[in-house]
Amino acid sequence: MASEIHVTPVRQLRWSSVHSHIKGLGLDKDGKARKIADGMVGQEEAREAAGLIVEMVKEGRLGGKGVLIVGPSGTGKTAIAVAMARELGEDTPFVAVNGSEVLAAENKAEFLMQALRRAMGVRMRDVREVITGVVTDLKYIKRTSPFYPYPVLGGAKVTLETKDDSGTFTVSPEVAQQLQALSVRKGDVIMVDVETGEVRRLGRVTEKAQRVFDIDVEESIEMPSGKVRSRREIVRTLTLHDIDASLAAQRAAFTIFGFLREEAAITDDVRARADELVKKLREDGKAELVPGILFVDDAHMLDIEAYSYLTKAMESEFAPIIVLATNRGMTTIRGTDEQSPHGMPRDLLDRLLIITTRPYTEDEIREIIKIRADEEEVLLSDDALETITKIGEGRSLRYAVQLLQPAKIVAQRRGSEKVEARDVEEVSKLFADLRTSIEYVEKYKDYLLR
Repeated sequence: MASEIHVTPVRQLRWSSVHSHIKGLGLDKDGKARKIADGMVGQEEAREAAGLIVEMVKEGRLGGKGVLIVGPSGTGKTAIAVAMARELGEDTPFVAVNGSEVLAAENKAEFLMQALRRAMGVRMRDVREVITGVVTDLKYIKRTSPFYPYPVLGGAKVTLETKDDSGTFTVSPEVAQQLQALSVRKGDVIMVDVETGEVRRLGRVTEKAQRVFDIDVEESIEMPSGKVRSRREIVRTLTLHDIDASLAAQRAAFTIFGFLREEAAITDDVRARADELVKKLREDGKAELVPGILFVDDAHMLDIEAYSYLTKAMESEFAPIIVLATNRGMTTIRGTDEQSPHGMPRDLLDRLLIITTRPYTEDEIREIIKIRADEEEVLLSDDALETITKIGEGRSLRYAVQLLQPAKIVAQRRGSEKVEARDVEEVSKLFADLRTSIEYVEKYKDYLLR
């Protein structure tokens, strides 16, 4: 049997652009933070603390506890949570929600339940007959339809190669649609499940991938070996919510009017069946739990009901790592008249490992801006870098980073690919930061609606 193939569905990430450069916590083998590493800059103590939590998770010693990251706005709280997920493994689920989303939900308990189960992975192993290889040729087949005046997709002919084999296959329109949706092209490594027709794009073969940037979001992999068509052990990571939805859909299919439902309802009974299924698979050695991260930003926006729910959820057998973040000090707990640190109940705070962040120094802001400029393909002159660093220090880091793309457009309008200091200064006058916005509101308070 050939080596196992890992298949990980796209994780539910909301930070793919802002934090796409983060590869991990940037720690050395002794758990000490390097000043600049893995896309992280500064916040050494916070990163080292997060590293200890990652080790506790890997060793199964975080049961019943959560994490709270406290610090001023723009000090890397979300980045640390993202880095923790990266350290836990590429198939670790990461689900990010905002406290205001929970507060606005029609059913807060159901919203949190779904978020928790989306953040809990189940790694399953199965032997499947698959077709795997590097795409060396791909031609789509068009056919005419009596119901449509233009040619429609009638399938595809794809040629795949490995180090030891090659083959050409004619695939159905359903498989061809997946190839189009995944933007598969020559040089991509794909896998097709023979039984279900499901297509997975595993990456791009190393010699075909263009290495233009030091930091790239496209994964490069080695050319696979063995037969193109073979039986292989597939390692697939799903979430508990994926399993819930699958069981709910099966149940709906057997109801008389199930086909009329837009989405099958996930009930407590369905979730109980999913839990039993996962337990059975674990007992049989066919599955293992992958605790992911549920990241709740602006956690001070939660109310007492949501806090109570999360406190109880931490004790569950299938609980992910719950990471809360806030920039608040002493404030009122929503739904009560009680004031508490960070607006959170004290019994919940007792269950949390608290990590603190601090404002970035000028040198750290400069390095972060350089990393983001590289990631966003913005070429900065030395003067522009210094100007935008000063803006980040004096106004806010987030505001400074947001000026990168507008400044690039201004530079291109004058025929230059390199952003100069004058471009940064021009866009900083056009867009207001928080402080300027407050001054504007105060100046024109008699003209603005209340």
